[in-house]
Amino acid sequence: MAKIGVLISGCGFKDGAEIHESVCTLLAVSRHGHTIVPLAPDIPQREVVNHGTGEPTSELRSVRVEAARIFRGPAQTPDKAGALDALILPGGYGAVTNLCDFATRGTKCTVEPATAALIRSMVSTRKPVGAWCIAPVTVAAVLRGDPAVRLTIGTDESTAKAIKELGATHVNCAVDDCVVDKEHKIVSTPAYMLAKNSWEVLKGIDKAVDAICKWL
Repeated sequence: MAKIGVLISGCGFKDGAEIHESVCTLLAVSRHGHTIVPLAPDIPQREVVNHGTGEPTSELRSVRVEAARIFRGPAQTPDKAGALDALILPGGYGAVTNLCDFATRGTKCTVEPATAALIRSMVSTRKPVGAWCIAPVTVAAVLRGDPAVRLTIGTDESTAKAIKELGATHVNCAVDDCVVDKEHKIVSTPAYMLAKNSWEVLKGIDKAVDAICKWL
């Protein structure tokens, strides 16, 4: 039984982790019988959005505390992840606001240090990494072409261009499929970058998790 870290960026797609993507990931990992290691950085959200109106609020929220809503309990910080056999990053706007600041700084972004260290450690030791939706941008920002990995966010041209500028190779991909970089053991799927409903999200994530589990 492998230990798979699931690293999320809060709770709610407008300012944290995409809930459907996160839950589909937990379901897919559990279907394979592996152990889920809940992970989230212990940092404040960069912004808080009222998901009913779509408007920013003045609230202050913790990424780690919000992540506990999805995990149904506390999450470890990335620097306390322990020995993992694989790592998965679901998407949501928090992946590019909380885990990194791509949303405001584009390709000049920086990545939350503990998150960056964990991703780089996994890639350098050739342990599988999965990234869904917009989260492949975070992976590309950590690696910056060293190594040059293959990733997808679907078909969005502007984001694909940014991924290329960060040193990765972008591959267009359908919502119910995934891109597998066999050389570097990285899997990505578009999820809500293309999906119209949670069933489409689940199909892509299931396929991506299946690909990761073949390496375990």
